[in-house]
Amino acid sequence: MQISVRTWRAPAWESGQEQVYARATSENTELRSDGHVFAHIDRQNTGWLAAVKELWKHISGHKGSTEPARSISPPQPEQSVLVIGDLHGSSDLLFELDRLIDGKHRGWPVIFLGDYIDRGEKSRDLLEMLMQASPDASSSIICLMGNHERMLLDFLDDPMTGPRRWLRYGGLQTLASFGVPLPRSNSDDAQAFEELRDRLAEAMGPEMITWLRQRPLFWRTGNLWFVHAGADPDLPMEDQDPDVLLWGHRRFRTQVRRDGQWVVHGHTIVETPHAQDGRIALDTGAYATGRLSAAAISTNELKFFQTGTD
Repeated sequence: MQISVRTWRAPAWESGQEQVYARATSENTELRSDGHVFAHIDRQNTGWLAAVKELWKHISGHKGSTEPARSISPPQPEQSVLVIGDLHGSSDLLFELDRLIDGKHRGWPVIFLGDYIDRGEKSRDLLEMLMQASPDASSSIICLMGNHERMLLDFLDDPMTGPRRWLRYGGLQTLASFGVPLPRSNSDDAQAFEELRDRLAEAMGPEMITWLRQRPLFWRTGNLWFVHAGADPDLPMEDQDPDVLLWGHRRFRTQVRRDGQWVVHGHTIVETPHAQDGRIALDTGAYATGRLSAAAISTNELKFFQTGTD
């Protein structure tokens, strides 16, 4: 078996830090029968050793194992579904996406992967639209919780818990969409933030706040799990930490699951929607790129739709 290791740096979205990734191709590097990986790397970098180790974990399927990785089962939903990536206040793109979706997919259940607010300019409009479309758990439209909704609710619960982080990650645009101005006093003034929280809560109203609190962290059909950010590849999906589902896991994009389950997610911006190694990624940075992505998934089809590609 011949492989090679190509390493590159890619941004770790949301954290602003860099991580190192590795990919196997079909030349230059040898995977010996004794389980050792020999890679030709053309310059020293202390982070590359970790990348090669992650590659070996990917190949073997388990840390320290020489057992070949199991083949990945195809997506096998029990019912056909449409799933839509992160919107971030881009309600106009949702109407554009609706025009692109084939007629044969009409009437399928629709899953939204969270992050309806922040960064974009129409958070309020989008929340009101989704509330009307998905008023309760019996609806065929399922709106998951995203980490941005979680940050907003944390601010409402305790306005001194991380308000700067929420405002830095797009909360300013959400406040503006509800017509709530920032306080003029010092940004560390507890009273000012409490008043800001009270004005926002009043503008949102109890019905909208309750609706946000009721958003589920995941939805499942067959071997597909729909979550906002990702999952720990070493844990069964039923045992995932809620914070991991909302914020992701450091090995989610580099380690293949061994249980045959697929994770459909947003949160991490990718250039194009894609399915790879048991993951289907749908966040294409709609608020900044104008490209909102969706997938139609059935037992015999995986089809992507994307706005802004004409």
